Amino acid sequence: MKSLRRLTAAAVSLALTISAGSGIMMYKSASETPVKAADDCHDDWIHAEGNRLYDMNGNEVWLTGCNWFGYNVGSQVFDGVWSQNMHQMLNEIADHGFNLLRVPMSTEILLQWKNNEPDPMVKVNTYANPELSVDGTEGGDPMYSFDIWNLAVKWCKENGIKIMIDIHSAETASAGHQVPVWYSDKFSEDDWVEALEWVTEYYKDDDTLIALDLKNEPHGKKDEGTFAKWDDSDDLNNWKRAAERGAKAVLDINPNLLIMVEGIEVYPKFENGMDWNSPSVDYAHYDDPDAQPYHGTWWGGNFRGAKEFPIDLGEHQKQLVYSPHDYGPLVYKQTWFYLDDPDKTFDSESLMNDCWRDNWFYLYENETAPLLMGEWGGFIDEEHDPTGENTKWMTLLRDLMIENHINHTFWCFNENSGDTGGLVYDNFGKWDEEKYALVEPALWQDENGKFISLDHQRPMGQSGNGISVSEYYGGTIQNPVTTPKVTEKPAETVTEQTTDKPAVTTTEKVTVTDKPAVTTAKPSTTSEEPSELIYGDVDGNGKVDVTDLSYLSLILIGDRKATEYQTKAGDVDASGSLNLADLAKLRQYLSKVTETLGPAK
Repeated sequence: MKSLRRLTAAAVSLALTISAGSGIMMYKSASETPVKAADDCHDDWIHAEGNRLYDMNGNEVWLTGCNWFGYNVGSQVFDGVWSQNMHQMLNEIADHGFNLLRVPMSTEILLQWKNNEPDPMVKVNTYANPELSVDGTEGGDPMYSFDIWNLAVKWCKENGIKIMIDIHSAETASAGHQVPVWYSDKFSEDDWVEALEWVTEYYKDDDTLIALDLKNEPHGKKDEGTFAKWDDSDDLNNWKRAAERGAKAVLDINPNLLIMVEGIEVYPKFENGMDWNSPSVDYAHYDDPDAQPYHGTWWGGNFRGAKEFPIDLGEHQKQLVYSPHDYGPLVYKQTWFYLDDPDKTFDSESLMNDCWRDNWFYLYENETAPLLMGEWGGFIDEEHDPTGENTKWMTLLRDLMIENHINHTFWCFNENSGDTGGLVYDNFGKWDEEKYALVEPALWQDENGKFISLDHQRPMGQSGNGISVSEYYGGTIQNPVTTPKVTEKPAETVTEQTTDKPAVTTTEKVTVTDKPAVTTAKPSTTSEEPSELIYGDVDGNGKVDVTDLSYLSLILIGDRKATEYQTKAGDVDASGSLNLADLAKLRQYLSKVTETLGPAK
C-alpha cells in the first residue's frame, strides 16, 4: 500500500514575530510566508504550491474524499437519511478514511437558507434520526433543513472531515445537473454569485468548510442550445470569465478557501478551422473521430482552453485547484476505450495519450495548479461489469492518482446513483467491501495504515484507526515551498496537430532542489510568559494548541533553546526532563486521546 511521502523533517530557518497588540504568537518562515497561529476554526486552511497542496505549516496534504448527494435533488438533506442515522453514516465515512466530503447543492437551496424560506419537504426518518426532529423524539417533525445541515457540519468537524460545497445546479432538481451552465431561467448569474457570497460569509470563521466547487460539469455544444465555452470573451456563457468572477466574490470574503474550477465538455479544433459555432458532428465523416469539429471528453473534464486562457485569481492564485471529472466505459463507451475493436482495449498509456494528458493531466505535468478529481467511480461487480473493463479503468485512474498525489473525491457514497452505484447498498445500510477495497489504497494514510485527517487537532474518525495531520507530521513546521523547483529547458520539440492525439515532445529537465537554511539554536521566548505554569503551554501564550506541539518539536531537535518556563511546561509527563515521550503525550492530548497533562492526579 502506498502512502503520501513524508516531507523532510529537517529544521528550517524560522523567525518569531508577535502580532502587534494581539498577544498571538506567529511564525514567519525563511521565505517570509506568514504561518497563522493555530486555533480550532482557522488552523486548517490549505493553499497550493505548484501542483501540490499544503497546510499552514508548509506540510503537504492529500485530499482524498467522497461525494454524498441529496441537497441538490430535493431531499433537502443527504439521501439515505430517510432510512439510516445521519450521524452514524458520517462516522462511518470518517472511519473508512475519507477526509473530504464533497456535497452537491444548488443555488436555489443556498438562497432559500439565506432568506429563511420554508422547506418544500425534508426527507428525514426521525425514528432513525430522533436528533433531527424539532423536539428530539422519535417520529417527531423534522428540523429545518439548514439546522440539519449545520449538525452535519458539526459532526464532520468532530470526525476530522473537511467539507467542499459543490454548486451542482442552479435549481434544486434530480436532473438539475443536466442544465449545462451555472444560470437558468429561474436563477441568474447574479443569483449564483449571491449564493456563493452568502455561504462563504456564513462559514468564513469555520475551517470545516475548506473549499467551494463553483459549478458542477459545465458542458454543451452550440447546436444543442445553451452551452459553456472557455475563452477570453465577455460572453455570458464563457465559463472562464464566470469562474473568475465567482472566485473573486468568494476570496474577497475568505481568501483562505480553496476554489475548485471544473472544465467544460468540448473545445473547438481551431487548428482545423473550427470555432465555437461549428456543428457538434461532421456527419460526412462520422466514423472518423479525428475529423470531428471538437475535442471532446466528459462533462467538466475538458481544460484545453486553460492552456491559452488559464484561470487568473490574481493575488489569490494559490487557492486555485483545477477539478476534472472522469468516468469509465460503463457510463459511456467513449472512443478512447476502443470497445468497438475486439482486438484492442485501453491501458494506462493509451488513456493518457488519447484523453487524460491533453484534457487535464498537462496541468499537473506543467505544475500549473493542483488537480482534484471531483468525480470518478462506477460499478465493478460481475453483474454490471462482466468484462472487467470498468474495474480496469478505475484501477488505472486510482493508481495514477496515488502515484502523483492527485486529490480526489469518489463518486459516490450514495447507493442510488444509477450509472455508478455507490460505496453502500441495502438502503444505505451496508458497505460494498469489494468496491471499498479498490478505493482504499488511494486514501491518505501513514505507513501503519492509519487514516490522516486534514485537521490539526482531530484525528480521522472514531474507530481509533485515524490520526490528525499534526500527529502525522509530529508538529514540525516545514518550509512552505517544500517541493523541488524544476526549470525546464526545451531541447527538441516535434508537434503534430492534425489529430486530437497529444503532441510528441522531447524535453530535458534540470532539477534544482531548495535546501533548508542552516539554523542555529536560539532562545524561544515570548514577550511575557504566564505567572502560573500551564502544562503543554510551551509557547507561553496561556493556552495549549498545535503551536505548542511545533515549539516542543523545535526545542527537541535543537532549533530552539527552552526557557525555564518552557522546560517545565513542555515536561507534560512530569518526568523531570524533556524528551520524545513529552511530544507523544502532547500529541495525544491535542488529539483528545488523553484528557490531562502534568503529574498524575
